Amino acid sequence: MAGHPGNSEPLSPRAKLAVTAGKAAAAVSRAAGRGSGSVIGGRVALKLDPDLLGRLAQHLDVVLVSATNGKTTTTRLIAEALRASGPVVSNALGANMPAGITSALAGGSDAKFGVIEVDEKYLAGVARDVTPKAIALLNLSRDQLDRAAETRMLAEKWREGLNGTKAVVIANADDPLIVWAASSSPNVVWVAAGQEWKDDAWSCPSCGGVMQRPGDDWFCGECGFRRPSPSWVLSGDHVLDPHGSAWPIHLQLPGRANKANAATSAAVAAVFGVPPQVALERMYQVQAVAGRYDVVSFQGRELRLLLAKNPAGWLETFSLIDPPPTPVILSVNARGADGTDTSWLWDVDYTRLAGHPIYVIGDRKLDLAVRLEVAGLDFQVVDSIDEAVQSAPPGQIELIANYTAFQDVRRRVGN
Repeated sequence: MAGHPGNSEPLSPRAKLAVTAGKAAAAVSRAAGRGSGSVIGGRVALKLDPDLLGRLAQHLDVVLVSATNGKTTTTRLIAEALRASGPVVSNALGANMPAGITSALAGGSDAKFGVIEVDEKYLAGVARDVTPKAIALLNLSRDQLDRAAETRMLAEKWREGLNGTKAVVIANADDPLIVWAASSSPNVVWVAAGQEWKDDAWSCPSCGGVMQRPGDDWFCGECGFRRPSPSWVLSGDHVLDPHGSAWPIHLQLPGRANKANAATSAAVAAVFGVPPQVALERMYQVQAVAGRYDVVSFQGRELRLLLAKNPAGWLETFSLIDPPPTPVILSVNARGADGTDTSWLWDVDYTRLAGHPIYVIGDRKLDLAVRLEVAGLDFQVVDSIDEAVQSAPPGQIELIANYTAFQDVRRRVGN
C-alpha cells in the first residue's frame, strides 16, 4: 500500500517543477494580500503535473477526514495525536479540495503522516489518488444546497467510491447515512459518536423506508438495515476502547460535539499504533481551530468566535453558548463559499436563543431577521460588528457566524 515512509521514489523533474511553480504562485498571492495562496498554488502545480497529489502522498501514511461538520477540528485532533509517533503534514487551515490538499502536501517532504481534511464532494477521488491507510467519516447533513448533492446521493457516491477500499474506515455508527456509505468497505471500525441532528436521516438510505429510532438505536423496519455494534464508544467524558477500558477526554475545546470528534480521533490514532491515553493527552493541546472557539478582545469587550455553517452546526453551537442573559451576535452571508441558498435558515431551531439579547449582522441579515421574527424572538438588526458590540449589555459576547461571515469577523477583530 502506498503510504510507508522510506519506500517512495524521488520526485520526477516534472513534479519538482510543479511544486516550485505552485509555491511561487502562492507566494505572489500572499504578497498581494489575497490570502494564504494555498489554493492558487495547488491549482498551478496540478496544471503542470496532474498526478502530483498521488506522488506527494506516496511516502506518507495518510488518513482522510470527511464530514459535513467537524472535519477541520477532527483533522487537527488527529494530527496532534499522530505527532506522538512522527512528523505530520496536514491542511490545517481547511483548504480541503484537491488544489489545497496538494499545496499542503508539497510542504511535507519530511513528514511520516498525512492528515488530510477532504471536502465531501472530492472524497472518493482523493482516496483514489493518495491510497490512504485510514478514512474517518463523521456525519452527513444538509449543507450548501446549491452546490452539494442531496445527502442521500452523497452517501451513495461515498459508498460507490469506497467500495473495496484497502483503507481502514473509521465511521460514526450513530449516523445512518454514514453507516450506509461505509458499509461497502471491507474493514470498518464503528464509533458510537452520537448524532444530535437527525432531520436528514428519517428515511432508510438502503430502501427508502421509515427509520425507527428507539433511544440511541436505529433501524429500518422494512429492510432490516440497522445500527452496527460500535467498538469505540463516547460515554460522557470518557471514550471506551474495544477492550472496554475507559479513557478520560480532557479538551480545551467546548461542547459534546468536540468530545465526539476526540473519540473518533482516538479510534483513528489506534489504527496508526498510538494508544488512546497518549492520543487523548495530546489533544488537550488544541485550544482553537482556525479561529474557532477563540476568545478575542474587541472594543474593550470579550467575544467568543463560533462557526456554524448549516442546521446541524447551529444546533451543536447553541448547546455550547453561555446561558441568558449572555448577548449573542449572529452573522450570515450567502457568498460562493457559504452556498448562495439561505433556505436552510428555516431548518434551524432559533427558539433556543430565547432570553438572549440578539444582534443580527452580515450580508443576509434581513433573511435572518425574518426567520427570527417568525420564531418570536427579540432582536436588533445592526449594520456592523462594531455597532453590535457597542449595543450589547455587559459580559462576554457569543458571536456565531457562517463561513465567510466568520472570516469577515476575524479580519475586523484582528484575529
